[in-house]
Amino acid sequence: VQLQASGGGLVQAGGSLRLSCATSGITFSTSPVGWFRQAPGKEREFVAGSWSTTIHYADSVKGRFTISRDNAKSTVYLQMHFLKSEDTAVYYCAVRLAGGISWSADSYDYWGQGTLVTVSS
Repeated sequence: VQLQASGGGLVQAGGSLRLSCATSGITFSTSPVGWFRQAPGKEREFVAGSWSTTIHYADSVKGRFTISRDNAKSTVYLQMHFLKSEDTAVYYCAVRLAGGISWSADSYDYWGQGTLVTVSS
Protein backbone atom coordinates (compact mmCIF):
# COMPACT_ATOMS: atom_id res chain seq x y z
CA VAL A 1 0.00 0.00 0.00
CA GLN A 2 1.31 3.44 -0.93
CA LEU A 3 -0.03 6.92 -0.39
CA GLN A 4 1.71 9.85 -2.06
CA ALA A 5 0.68 13.32 -0.93
CA SER A 6 1.52 16.43 -2.91
CA GLY A 7 0.44 20.00 -3.49
CA GLY A 8 1.76 21.77 -0.43
CA GLY A 9 3.62 25.04 -0.59
CA LEU A 10 3.83 28.63 0.55
CA VAL A 11 0.73 30.77 0.17
CA GLN A 12 -0.41 34.12 1.50
CA ALA A 13 -3.25 34.35 3.96
CA GLY A 14 -6.55 34.31 2.10
CA GLY A 15 -5.13 32.19 -0.69
CA SER A 16 -5.90 28.69 -1.86
CA LEU A 17 -4.13 25.38 -2.35
CA ARG A 18 -5.20 21.95 -3.47
CA LEU A 19 -3.59 18.88 -1.96
CA SER A 20 -3.65 15.52 -3.67
CA CYS A 21 -3.07 12.03 -2.33
CA ALA A 22 -2.60 9.26 -4.84
CA THR A 23 -3.05 5.77 -3.48
CA SER A 24 -2.24 2.27 -4.65
CA GLY A 25 -2.58 -1.22 -3.25
CA ILE A 26 -6.02 -0.73 -1.71
CA THR A 27 -9.63 -0.94 -2.82
CA PHE A 28 -9.83 2.83 -2.82
CA SER A 29 -13.49 3.20 -3.75
CA THR A 30 -14.68 1.50 -0.53
CA SER A 31 -11.98 2.75 1.82
CA PRO A 32 -12.42 5.56 4.32
CA VAL A 33 -9.80 8.25 3.74
CA GLY A 34 -8.82 11.15 5.90
CA TRP A 35 -6.70 14.26 5.90
CA PHE A 36 -4.86 15.18 9.08
CA ARG A 37 -2.42 17.93 9.90
CA GLN A 38 0.29 18.52 12.43
CA ALA A 39 1.61 21.93 13.33
CA PRO A 40 4.96 22.36 15.10
CA GLY A 41 4.67 21.42 18.76
CA LYS A 42 1.11 20.18 18.38
CA GLU A 43 -0.57 16.82 18.05
CA ARG A 44 -1.80 15.50 14.76
CA GLU A 45 -5.40 16.58 14.25
CA PHE A 46 -8.25 15.49 12.02
CA VAL A 47 -9.09 17.86 9.16
CA ALA A 48 -11.52 16.02 6.88
CA GLY A 49 -12.65 12.51 6.03
CA SER A 50 -14.58 10.79 3.28
CA TRP A 51 -16.26 7.39 3.08
CA SER A 52 -19.02 6.41 0.70
CA THR A 53 -21.41 9.38 0.78
CA THR A 54 -20.30 10.53 4.23
CA ILE A 55 -18.00 13.50 4.71
CA HIS A 56 -16.76 15.01 7.95
CA TYR A 57 -14.90 18.26 8.56
CA ALA A 58 -13.23 19.67 11.61
CA ASP A 59 -14.99 22.82 12.77
CA SER A 60 -11.85 24.84 12.16
CA VAL A 61 -11.95 24.18 8.40
CA LYS A 62 -15.68 23.82 7.75
CA GLY A 63 -16.77 26.13 4.96
CA ARG A 64 -13.18 26.68 3.75
CA PHE A 65 -11.90 23.19 2.91
CA THR A 66 -13.46 20.58 0.65
CA ILE A 67 -12.50 16.93 0.50
CA SER A 68 -13.22 15.02 -2.67
CA ARG A 69 -12.17 11.77 -4.24
CA ASP A 70 -11.70 10.40 -7.72
CA ASN A 71 -12.24 6.68 -7.42
CA ALA A 72 -11.12 6.08 -10.99
CA LYS A 73 -7.73 7.58 -10.12
CA SER A 74 -7.64 6.26 -6.53
CA THR A 75 -6.91 9.79 -5.45
CA VAL A 76 -8.28 12.00 -2.70
CA TYR A 77 -8.06 15.79 -2.76
CA LEU A 78 -8.25 18.56 -0.22
CA GLN A 79 -9.18 21.92 -1.70
CA MET A 80 -8.32 24.68 0.73
CA HIS A 81 -9.62 28.24 0.42
CA PHE A 82 -9.32 31.35 2.61
CA LEU A 83 -6.20 29.97 4.22
CA LYS A 84 -5.14 31.36 7.55
CA SER A 85 -1.79 31.38 9.31
CA GLU A 86 -3.13 28.81 11.76
CA ASP A 87 -3.57 26.37 8.87
CA THR A 88 0.22 26.13 8.62
CA ALA A 89 1.13 22.50 9.19
CA VAL A 90 2.29 19.30 7.58
CA TYR A 91 -0.75 17.69 6.00
CA TYR A 92 -1.08 13.92 5.85
CA CYS A 93 -3.49 11.66 4.04
CA ALA A 94 -4.45 8.36 5.58
CA VAL A 95 -6.59 5.34 4.80
CA ARG A 96 -8.44 2.78 6.88
CA LEU A 97 -8.95 -0.76 5.75
CA ALA A 98 -12.18 -1.21 7.70
CA GLY A 99 -14.74 0.87 9.50
CA GLY A 100 -15.99 4.33 8.64
CA ILE A 101 -14.52 7.75 9.07
CA SER A 102 -12.57 8.19 12.27
CA TRP A 103 -11.31 11.40 13.82
CA SER A 104 -8.57 9.47 15.60
CA ALA A 105 -5.25 9.17 13.86
CA ASP A 106 -4.67 5.84 15.60
CA SER A 107 -7.57 4.33 13.65
CA TYR A 108 -5.86 4.68 10.29
CA ASP A 109 -3.77 1.91 8.84
CA TYR A 110 -1.66 3.62 6.19
CA TRP A 111 -0.26 7.12 5.86
CA GLY A 112 1.24 9.30 3.21
CA GLN A 113 4.53 11.05 3.79
CA GLY A 114 3.06 14.48 4.45
CA THR A 115 3.16 17.73 2.53
CA LEU A 116 3.99 21.07 4.11
CA VAL A 117 1.55 23.96 3.87
CA THR A 118 2.86 27.33 5.00
CA VAL A 119 0.49 30.28 5.16
CA SER A 120 2.13 33.66 5.51
CA SER A 121 0.25 36.50 7.15
